Amino acid sequence: MTIPAADPRIIDAMGRVLTQRVKAADVGDQDGDKPAACRILLIEDDAPVRERLAAIISSWPAGKLIAACGRLADAIVAMKDHRIDLLITDLNLPDGHGVQAIRMLRECQPDAEAMVISVLADDRNVIEAIEAGASGYLLKDSDPIDIVDAITELLAGRSPISSTIARTIVRRLGGGGRETRSESLPQNANDQALTPREMDILWGIAKGFTYGELAERLEISKQTVPVHIKNIYRKLQTNNRSEAVYEASRRGLIRL
Repeated sequence: MTIPAADPRIIDAMGRVLTQRVKAADVGDQDGDKPAACRILLIEDDAPVRERLAAIISSWPAGKLIAACGRLADAIVAMKDHRIDLLITDLNLPDGHGVQAIRMLRECQPDAEAMVISVLADDRNVIEAIEAGASGYLLKDSDPIDIVDAITELLAGRSPISSTIARTIVRRLGGGGRETRSESLPQNANDQALTPREMDILWGIAKGFTYGELAERLEISKQTVPVHIKNIYRKLQTNNRSEAVYEASRRGLIRL
């Protein structure tokens, strides 16, 4: 089954919003004639997610998508062949890790910015990405408008970070080795197991699919998707997508 393409109306709206935000942030050429084209390199191994992000970026008149890569090797070639202003990367890649891409970017184009968009919110990945040079870190369950805001914040010199990631950093810097909630609580042997359908949906939210895309892929009603997700949260004792994916990974239910 094919994944439906992103709704052109939504992409169009995102492009208009992003252009307005960039104008408001006064990001442009020094002569003030027109906004400078932000040259963006995207790395995302999941094709539907990559296509959705690429469509949002491509719809923005003030931006230029240099390449949308699914592998680290292809991204490294693009970095060497093109001038890049912003790298947007996932972390788990089929032939490497997004942190490697950030480090390579810092070596060959030190003035460029880097932002992570990932399902991974654990201490190790967050700190490694930031130490490598990432100026922003969003989770894949971020709304499109959050991604729009993050790009414009980066261009304006700020560091957009999801609230969950901010808590990870604060805990790491000041927690004195305290464990997270999911790590400190033992798993109850009587916890309900996820059903096969719930496992399918868990994989989908780990990949960043929307409710509509999940319903289309699994051939179920769009209204039943949030019901399944609510059950997943309850069984995993979590409150949002990112926590559910992290907890499922920690328990060995899925491998990221």
